[in-house]
Amino acid sequence: MIRGVRRNRDEKRPARCVCMAVALLCAASASVDALAQDLTPRTYWPAPNGTKLFIFGYAYQSGDVVTDPSIPITGVDSKIDSGVLAYQQTTSFFGRTGKIQFELPYIDGTTTGLVSDVPGRRDVSGFGDFAATLSINILGAPSMSPAEFQQLRQDPRPILGASIKIVAPTGEYEKDRLINIGTNRWAARIQLGYIRPLTPKWLLEMSAGIWFFEDNHEFLGMTREQDPIGALNFHLVRRFRPGFWASLDLNYYLGGHSTLDGVRGADLQRNSRAGLSIAYPFKRKHALKIGFSDGVVTESGGDFRTLTFNYIYRIR
Repeated sequence: MIRGVRRNRDEKRPARCVCMAVALLCAASASVDALAQDLTPRTYWPAPNGTKLFIFGYAYQSGDVVTDPSIPITGVDSKIDSGVLAYQQTTSFFGRTGKIQFELPYIDGTTTGLVSDVPGRRDVSGFGDFAATLSINILGAPSMSPAEFQQLRQDPRPILGASIKIVAPTGEYEKDRLINIGTNRWAARIQLGYIRPLTPKWLLEMSAGIWFFEDNHEFLGMTREQDPIGALNFHLVRRFRPGFWASLDLNYYLGGHSTLDGVRGADLQRNSRAGLSIAYPFKRKHALKIGFSDGVVTESGGDFRTLTFNYIYRIR
């Protein structure tokens, strides 16, 4: 039987509303390749300077969810519950709208599969990798007061943004385990995003980014390398009223070939996912978002369904 990552669970049992919408997150995922599969709309939609948000997210994933698509496990069936605590603040960078975000996931779930044709099961529970994101709107969104932001909402204009996300290897990891919650390596993504208003109520959001991964020198006594993964994201957003919106989401990502001790893996990812998101504000300082996504094309890597619930509280 596959050993547990931490311990076997059997062993231990108005403008204000709009501001909150920019921080709605997909809850943390247990799989590394989910980094490239991120389907989060409204990433570069701005907010007034000084906006502070607390976010709690929950996600349920089922299907082929593994920590690493190069792991020699077949017939994978996972059921993963994950939560994320996050804080986001909008600030001014050289007179432009900028955002700083920190997030910490907690993951609990069960994976079954075949390792060398031998059935196995893994129950996992623990904290995942800590992540920080810095983004800035380069064009179309200077640092704004609430009144200026409301003017932008009434008459949206094209916006160009850029971001960098860093994922630190802080999650639980044991080098002699096949599956771990943490990744035991640094990862970074650089991304450009563009928002194109089609009408005052309809927006087309697009982004292009690339993930880079540090080597993991403690992967079952071997060194694991992974090529960068490029990702394209598209979101068609319909705005109903301040903070109330829905979107159709689609992405495509390519790359991620892995190498174990110099041996190249046949695990090039050339995949696509589609989803739907809806956000609804209430009582001025609160908002909820629900999202669902599923694989459209999966040539390598995780093929799974994700259902997310997110609660956002506006501190300021």
